[in-house]
Amino acid sequence: MIKLEVLLTSIEVLEAWNEKDISITGLAYNSKKVTSGNIFVCIKGYKADGHSYILEAAANGAAAVIVEDYQEGWDIPQFRVENSRQALAALSDKFYGNPSKDIKLIGITATNGKTTTSFMTNAILENHGFKTGLLGTVAVKFGDYFEPSILTTPESLDLHHYFYQMKAQGISHAVMEVSSSALELNRVGNADFDIVSLNNISREHIDLHGSFEQYYNSKASLIRKAGPEQWAILNLDCPYAASLVKETKAQVLTFGVENNQGHLCCRNLDLSTGRAIFTVEICRPFTVGGIQYLPEQFDIELGTPGYHSVYNSMVAILVGLLCGVPIPTIQESLKTFAGVERRFEFIFEDDFKIIDDHFANSGNIDVTLGTLQRMDYKKLKLVYAIRGSRGATVNGESAEAIAKWAPKIGLTEIIATLSQSHVTEKDQVMDEELSVFLDVISSAGITIHLYNELPEAISHALSSVKPGDVVMLAGCQGMDYGAKIALEQLSQWRPDIDKEGLFEPLEKRVAGMA
Repeated sequence: MIKLEVLLTSIEVLEAWNEKDISITGLAYNSKKVTSGNIFVCIKGYKADGHSYILEAAANGAAAVIVEDYQEGWDIPQFRVENSRQALAALSDKFYGNPSKDIKLIGITATNGKTTTSFMTNAILENHGFKTGLLGTVAVKFGDYFEPSILTTPESLDLHHYFYQMKAQGISHAVMEVSSSALELNRVGNADFDIVSLNNISREHIDLHGSFEQYYNSKASLIRKAGPEQWAILNLDCPYAASLVKETKAQVLTFGVENNQGHLCCRNLDLSTGRAIFTVEICRPFTVGGIQYLPEQFDIELGTPGYHSVYNSMVAILVGLLCGVPIPTIQESLKTFAGVERRFEFIFEDDFKIIDDHFANSGNIDVTLGTLQRMDYKKLKLVYAIRGSRGATVNGESAEAIAKWAPKIGLTEIIATLSQSHVTEKDQVMDEELSVFLDVISSAGITIHLYNELPEAISHALSSVKPGDVVMLAGCQGMDYGAKIALEQLSQWRPDIDKEGLFEPLEKRVAGMA
């Protein structure tokens, strides 16, 4: 509980009505979750306006409301602010006692790789003995708390509550994915980051942000707003990330896999098995606290496959070094880290391979198929779940990326699916999305086998697979259930395979297990 006048010192109030000396028991941005003594913050969303729900909030016990527009007819205190989302973040941080200031907070943003980078980084920090928290697309976890995620980055009130709980449990380091929408909508407002990273940017969420420029600016704001006490990690192989080197007041560390001008660079990369082996070189010295890192080389062997995993690991390595983790601990952590579900995940490795990948956008497709190009295999069977409700632009660019790679990886046919029974209404494939996909792929001379349902598409691939082949289960929401379906079908066709070992990749799954 906190006095209202104390809580309000965290925001700029433009106008106030019916002010009272009261104590506040909590905050809410959903009127249904308001309890007695709460402040209700009216958020203007894409589909609903919180100002329309003051009646319900008041009936549930709201003691005051934060508004952007004055509302007639209420005798409870109202406080007008310019941006209620910014106010929610500041009020939440104040209410919970600024908890993120007592945690070394690492924020990772990217079009592709946020989840794997976060999990890799968490593994390195945990293996060094730090008590860690992790927030992202798959789950929120810290101490004995675990919850599957609804949003990549939680709403600010929920986020600061998580920080409060982490502080209470003695969490010293927290790694979180920071989405573009979270940056644009102030969900990470007042989060006290120590380290921020921008891994890469490619075209995604254009319909949400209105343009690629706005999407880029949302991502870039994590770096641009970083202060001199923070560290920013930037990928020199991505021109958008590299352009931010001089656009931040933070202390900058750079890396590259192709570019060798950064603080860290990659040497002698071998991806023939799908899992990378390479040498990391500290090319430019840097000092963190009392630790000085001088030029040296050390070998890395990744337990998780994929070319993109090399990039993700470079960020994780730099975070580990910034946090004082010894190089041998970093090496061992990356070797034993098994990966994150649906991120170029090997779910079957016997006489042929099944790889599960979320294949989210053209940038993700480039690194995924780029990895396959470096691997040794006979024939690729691509089962692609067309992505729904992302617009014709994103789907067209994804199709163009597949078409571009097809001749390089020997891809002459695609098994495509609408996954109609395996996606929610918000992820159904629209007619224009299907049309643009079919037009691009057909124009490239690639044969398309189109199925409405996911099991039939997977069955098509597995029924003709031969030793040495790769079956790629590719796609976002539409392929979430693909691994479970594929392994169940494989178990029926190959009863000789040990079932316990076969289904092991599904044991800790979050997606596709409902």
